[in-house]
Amino acid sequence: MEYLGIDLSCAVGSLRRGNIPDKDCLLPLISKLLGYAIVAASTTILKILKHQSVRGLSILSFELEIVGYTIALAYCLHKGLPFSAYGELLFLLIQGAVIVFIFCLYYALHVFCIILQLNLNFILE
Repeated sequence: MEYLGIDLSCAVGSLRRGNIPDKDCLLPLISKLLGYAIVAASTTILKILKHQSVRGLSILSFELEIVGYTIALAYCLHKGLPFSAYGELLFLLIQGAVIVFIFCLYYALHVFCIILQLNLNFILE
């Protein structure tokens, strides 16, 4: 039984028999699960949303990350590699796309507020 490139059969089989899985089965499972969890719980996205600001971040760096991850992901898919070989790339690509989207959203709101303030100042004078 394989799910997202993680072989769960040895761990599930051991647990069904009431045994603790051996370390040859458990360590790779824990390693992959921790890797996916770290990528899934991106602190960058959470910090941006918490502070509602992208000040100090470069959109170009995130755009270049997206290009790099897309090329690497396309190569892995073309070669037919297992998901465990490129799964992290997929999550990083999604994370980069979300950050760029948030960056554009906050930047657009910031520019809109400046334009609105300038227009209001012009009208009130």
